[in-house]
Amino acid sequence: MPPRVLKTVDYTRASGECGPARERIVREAALTISVDGNPFATAMLMPSMEKEFVVGNLYAHGVIGSAGDIKSLDIINNTARVALAKKKKGGDLSAIVRSDLTVTAEDIFNCVKAILKSEVFTETEAVHSAGLFLDGKEALCIAEDLGRHNALDKIIGWGLLHGVDFNRTVAASTGRQPSEMIIKCRNAGIPVIATKGVPTTLAIEIAEKSGITIAGLVRGDTMIVYSRPGRIEGADEE
Repeated sequence: MPPRVLKTVDYTRASGECGPARERIVREAALTISVDGNPFATAMLMPSMEKEFVVGNLYAHGVIGSAGDIKSLDIINNTARVALAKKKKGGDLSAIVRSDLTVTAEDIFNCVKAILKSEVFTETEAVHSAGLFLDGKEALCIAEDLGRHNALDKIIGWGLLHGVDFNRTVAASTGRQPSEMIIKCRNAGIPVIATKGVPTTLAIEIAEKSGITIAGLVRGDTMIVYSRPGRIEGADEE
């Protein structure tokens, strides 16, 4: 694991008896983003895949419509300086994800299992994971961060930088799925979200209107499909 991700710290372990111990802890760092010389945001994140995070975050906030809208992106000393080639016009708040992608229940289980193999989480229990899977089968990118929103931004940013057709992907994520997570996927055109967590009522409402399938509580060989079950083979059968 890269040293910039984990740091060894000294602490006192209290388990029957108190005693000194050491272990590696996830680093947290501030990343300040400026766009065309103007302050945009400061994010707290695990120091990895910063470029992908910046691209995904700008996309999620409607600043860019594609990676091609960025003229340059330089990250120096925890500051990301972005120069735009052009600015995106206002987005469509009623956008519909139009995709003919269908996946199997086994695909959903495998996607969630894949993001749960995080070495960082196994060691620290301190990160969320997100993954982008082509046709629900091929792992294109798996990212980790302190927050599930940041992890999702990273995989979307990776997809933008690599020209991924989001309409053919499944996004897997750990943790709860509030409306903001669904909106990020809607804006990218991702038709299926798989998570071991649960969505909120607003998230389900947005997903249903936007044509997005949410498979939640994916644990072992069970799941609950909260919206648009037709994208998962057999899920809409009585």
